[in-house]
Amino acid sequence: MKATVVGAAGFVGVRLAQRLRAEGWDVWAPAKGDADLLARDLGVVFYCAGLTADYDRRPFDTVEAHASLVSRLVEAGRFERLVYCSSTRLYDGQRKDVVHEAEPLIFDPADPRRVYDLSKALGENLTLARTGGRGAVARLSNVFDWADGAPGFLSEWLIAARGSRDLELDSSPNIARDYIHLDDTVAALMAIAAAPVGVFNVAAGRLTTNAGIARVFETAGWTVRFRGQANPPPPPSASVERLAGLGVRARAVEDVIRAYLEGL
Repeated sequence: MKATVVGAAGFVGVRLAQRLRAEGWDVWAPAKGDADLLARDLGVVFYCAGLTADYDRRPFDTVEAHASLVSRLVEAGRFERLVYCSSTRLYDGQRKDVVHEAEPLIFDPADPRRVYDLSKALGENLTLARTGGRGAVARLSNVFDWADGAPGFLSEWLIAARGSRDLELDSSPNIARDYIHLDDTVAALMAIAAAPVGVFNVAAGRLTTNAGIARVFETAGWTVRFRGQANPPPPPSASVERLAGLGVRARAVEDVIRAYLEGL
């Protein structure tokens, strides 16, 4: 099988390309700006390019990565299948405990910080509506790992645990997120590539508080303190029924962290 991983130098793209090659795929990982992306047959495209932490500082780069390049890729049409990596952050405007993939999305276009959500939503629309039935969307929740340089609060927490058993974190014990390990994310993307088209939440399907994660650390012999006490309303929990229908279930974040800590 031929695959093209757009964004193969990024957090998810690197691990995905490694896994595909290990399973015998012929993987092309084009560099950013490679003109051949629009001129050659691509096979199955996994679109992992995007901005996360710095999207507000780089709004035009965000639109280019999330939508403009996707538009050119879809217009060229030289792929068998397109799997577009989006985000469960698009549900943040919902006032529900659990959200499903078919929920209408709610955005305030006057909010400058919504450039992330709106550009991802446009990328989704192009993938679902302009690919002739060849597009699928993966809405990723909070992906974590402990490899050096892995982004995100939980990843940084796990990396810090290698250097110290006394941790003070710039966050609150009350904050809750849906966490999914990078390897489970990669397994989900590969399953979606072979699935019917549509939108799939790539998540664990439940929220875990920082306090709950800290208890895993404390049981394993670490001391964890938080500098903040903020208690914001939790985000919606993403339904994972469609993902489970593909035979993919994310491991509980507590179990993954417990096994990691046991190995340190």
